[in-house]
Amino acid sequence: MDQFHDEEILGKAYDSRLMRRLIRYLRPYRRHAFLAIALNIAIAALGPLRPYLTKIAIDSGIAKRDGHTLLLTVLGIAGAMLFQAAAQFFNAYYTQWIGQRVILDMRMQVFEHIHRLSLRFFDRNPVGRLVTRVTNDIEALNDLFSSGIVMVFTDIFTIIWILTFMGIINLPLTLVTLSVVPFLFYATFLFRQKVRESYRQIRILIARINAFMQEHITGMPVVQLFTQEKKVFDSFEDVNAAHRDANISSVFYYAVFYPSVDLISAIAAGLIIWYGGGRALEGAITVGVLISFLQYTEMFFRPIRDLSDKYNIMQTAMASSERVFKLLDTPPAVVDGRNAIEVAKPRGRVEFRNVWFAYGDDEWVLKNVSFTIEPGESVALVGHTGAGKSSIVNLLERFYDIQRGEIFVDGTEIRSISQESLRKNIAVVMQDVFLFSGDIGFNISLGDGGIDESRIRRASEMVGVHEFIASLERGYTQPVGERGSSLSTGQKQLVSFARALAHNPSILILDEATSSVDTETELRIQCAIETLLQGRTSIVVAHRLSTIQHVDRIIVLHKGEIREMGTHQELLALNGIYRKLYDLQYKERRGKAAPPIGRDGLRDRRDGDS
Repeated sequence: MDQFHDEEILGKAYDSRLMRRLIRYLRPYRRHAFLAIALNIAIAALGPLRPYLTKIAIDSGIAKRDGHTLLLTVLGIAGAMLFQAAAQFFNAYYTQWIGQRVILDMRMQVFEHIHRLSLRFFDRNPVGRLVTRVTNDIEALNDLFSSGIVMVFTDIFTIIWILTFMGIINLPLTLVTLSVVPFLFYATFLFRQKVRESYRQIRILIARINAFMQEHITGMPVVQLFTQEKKVFDSFEDVNAAHRDANISSVFYYAVFYPSVDLISAIAAGLIIWYGGGRALEGAITVGVLISFLQYTEMFFRPIRDLSDKYNIMQTAMASSERVFKLLDTPPAVVDGRNAIEVAKPRGRVEFRNVWFAYGDDEWVLKNVSFTIEPGESVALVGHTGAGKSSIVNLLERFYDIQRGEIFVDGTEIRSISQESLRKNIAVVMQDVFLFSGDIGFNISLGDGGIDESRIRRASEMVGVHEFIASLERGYTQPVGERGSSLSTGQKQLVSFARALAHNPSILILDEATSSVDTETELRIQCAIETLLQGRTSIVVAHRLSTIQHVDRIIVLHKGEIREMGTHQELLALNGIYRKLYDLQYKERRGKAAPPIGRDGLRDRRDGDS
């Protein structure tokens, strides 16, 4: 339930602190906002003006048989309606115009802020929650800006104008009309209380549905492999049915509230006819006054009912804004120093000096790690799972900051280098390759304008993937599908090699880069890797020790500490941890034939990759 906790919090219907922050987003569009408010005030006055003109038409025109006055009054009513229609058009356009631009600004700010957050934040926050912040919560704020803040002025000023006109026409009859208002306030109070609880349940359940859908669609292969479809369907049906019931409960309260308002309005109209009719028979008021009050009664309860809807919009917006601002107020764990420098093209000397690092508070992943990699040198990191290999990679790219020690690139401590400048000179080929929706060429260049088609092709040729790409129907413009779904694991891996080479980094990191390809494909890219490593500082993280025998030096990690260091032959001679790892893998592989390879020379895990 922790992941739904933020969805449960509704907060206040109005929070001045949050509203002040929201109003700041209107500053670039304040002229349009003031125009929209002015139009709302005009619209609010034009509506109540019609019953007043109706009174004049009846009492001064029809009753006195004054055709000229009647004609002028009718023209006044028609003019007021036409002006009101035009004002409503521009008001609707400007409020939506303001809302859409404010939402664009907010969504871009949230999206940009998410990109500045460090990996530590994403370790603790599920993707679905962040997507909800950028989509659902921002959209709730769109309702506030487009039909909440500005439109509230229309309802409030409409009520003020109605009461003003009613008081001018006849104060005693106004008090009779307002005698039912306490009952209306009580009905509104109950409605808001019930709908608040119902809405809270709806938000919790829609969050559960989203989480359930994301988890089970992502894990669909497991669901189908273990034939869990019926069980999953039944579980989803339970959650979905609960969401349906919560919505029906909300609909029930609306279905009760609106007729209640109409009933109270009818009672007010009855009181007006009873009291006003008696006064009209006595000659104390005119028929025009009575008819205008009946019209005002109908108009008076409409904005009050609309304000109840605005209450829900405000409450939703306050809760959404609190969640959005909580995200925006989350500071990045890794930030550039005030005097961070830019490095154009480092030579690639890397030094870890007495580095201690923990993802948590006291669980050290790396303990007093020190080593130096000279420019152009290739070094491999090996060790059991959890030894700290990938942590070294993450620290070098400064995805996390260390607790103790120092890390240098070309003699400069990396915390003194801007993150963009540092990462621009480091390329990583990971085990789990991520490809964006788009074509192959884009996934190699990643939209970098400095990488042209010839450079993309040259990089593809060097890693041995050009022939495969050229055989596709659309070549480098072939769409790869979501997360590269149209390519096998081996094909995606080769595309990632081409991506790294095309960006021409000073420091190259291969993080389990060949563990997801079959043996035959691995052999095909070994020559390309050797070419790729030439002239670059290279760090190779690998489980397959057969792929790192050509490196200059191997660092053996065990429980976050460096236990051995040397060449392949030197480490074998030590008969230590590396020798045990090597013998274990040799026994596992001994006697296995190389798996067959398809016509394109590529294979994914389903075709025998391990």
